[in-house]
Amino acid sequence: MQLCIALDLPSAEENLELVRSLERYERLWFKVGFRSFIRDGSPFLRQLKTLNPSCRIFLDLKLYDIPNTMADAAEEIAKMDVDMFNIHASAGKKAMRTVMERLEKRKRRPLVLAVTALTSFDYHSFKEIYGEDIDQKAKQFALQSYQAGLDGVVCSVLESAMIKHETAPGFLTLTPGIRPFGEDGDDQKRVADIETAEREKVDIIVVGRPVYRAADPAEAVEKILQKLRKPPQTP
Repeated sequence: MQLCIALDLPSAEENLELVRSLERYERLWFKVGFRSFIRDGSPFLRQLKTLNPSCRIFLDLKLYDIPNTMADAAEEIAKMDVDMFNIHASAGKKAMRTVMERLEKRKRRPLVLAVTALTSFDYHSFKEIYGEDIDQKAKQFALQSYQAGLDGVVCSVLESAMIKHETAPGFLTLTPGIRPFGEDGDDQKRVADIETAEREKVDIIVVGRPVYRAADPAEAVEKILQKLRKPPQTP
């Protein structure tokens, strides 16, 4: 299981200082979302790679539009040399397939994940919008993403094992809403700890506030990595 740190701080300088404090850790993922990217743009992505050449960038923009527009945007993202980005599965299988067909023309492409159900939804609010239970719809979205040729999905920990069972063991699951030290869920409803993520066969966990709000972010990351290095517990 791999660790991804969310760069959600109020300024580029604060985010870069966080990355700088973690430079001894190789191959960390850093998630750049709407706030950071709209404010700081592609130069910020280049700064991240300069500070930590081994780091991997997950551009979390959740593309959702008509198929050709999504494919155009995906192609521009690929030019920025990010390692992974995401789109909304609810854009439909045609849109997802169009994105992948466009990217497959490139010599090197980033990983592409599809968002199934935002972890800010609880079961009631999700059904109000989609008309179905989260579990059923997440399964449908994951299957469509897999059939469209994507690399994996963004989902809650609670759906990861089910999605792998319905698709393939190598189909990636990335899960936000991880609370490694028993923190509150804040604005996320479907959260879990690291032990649960391991049991549910999650590939990449995203951790934000528990790291960047810590008095010593590097110490918090070290504690998380120690948990990830432990052999999984047998039931």
